[in-house]
Amino acid sequence: MRILIAEDDEALARFVRQGLESEHYTVDVVGDGEQARAAAVEGEYDVVILDLNLPTLDGVSVLRHVRLKKPSQPVLVLTQRSRVEDRVQCLDTGADDYLAKPFSFNELSARIRALVRRSHLPSESVLTVGDLKLDRVQRVVERAGRRIELTAKEFSLLEYLMRHAGRSVTRSMIIEHVWNLTFDTTTNVVDVYINYLRRKVDDGHATKLIHTVRGVGYGLNGVAEKPTAEAQA
Repeated sequence: MRILIAEDDEALARFVRQGLESEHYTVDVVGDGEQARAAAVEGEYDVVILDLNLPTLDGVSVLRHVRLKKPSQPVLVLTQRSRVEDRVQCLDTGADDYLAKPFSFNELSARIRALVRRSHLPSESVLTVGDLKLDRVQRVVERAGRRIELTAKEFSLLEYLMRHAGRSVTRSMIIEHVWNLTFDTTTNVVDVYINYLRRKVDDGHATKLIHTVRGVGYGLNGVAEKPTAEAQA
């Protein structure tokens, strides 16, 4: 699961980010409205956490733009504004939830889980490739009915591969989406974690789901007929 935090209070953003990362979310943080608008529209996020008092562009304007471009994008407003008028304005503009500061992190986490449950259709919340199933909300993985225990990064990597099943993905794409880093050609972290997954997901099964795509990267349950634009570059 990937979450965007739009918050100009660096200490608060760091607190929320650390809390969410401890719950195994991948988190991006932006500090102003222009960045928030671009990231929310151009990126793929399960939830956007949006402050209203952002520099360069206020949160309501960001929300209005996101709703226009992505009608189904879940947005949770997190703000110091606690007036009924503010809540009504945001909910009418398209916010899915509204939480006033100060807040309990446990409550914020519960609201995020509720948003994710409501926003994902059953077919989207549970990914299936062959006899492999991954529940994105409950964070449970099974193959042929047997539970597979994964670390947070292994889970995120498998989720990314399953969301792109049938396509080839490059190492740089994996690094960016799973580790939230720019790809370093000297690192073998992706290959190491792919090997971890292979041992847990494929060992003992006649059908191997995780494949190496020579000259590109990796794929799950086959290679796309047409590689991604990044792979063609």
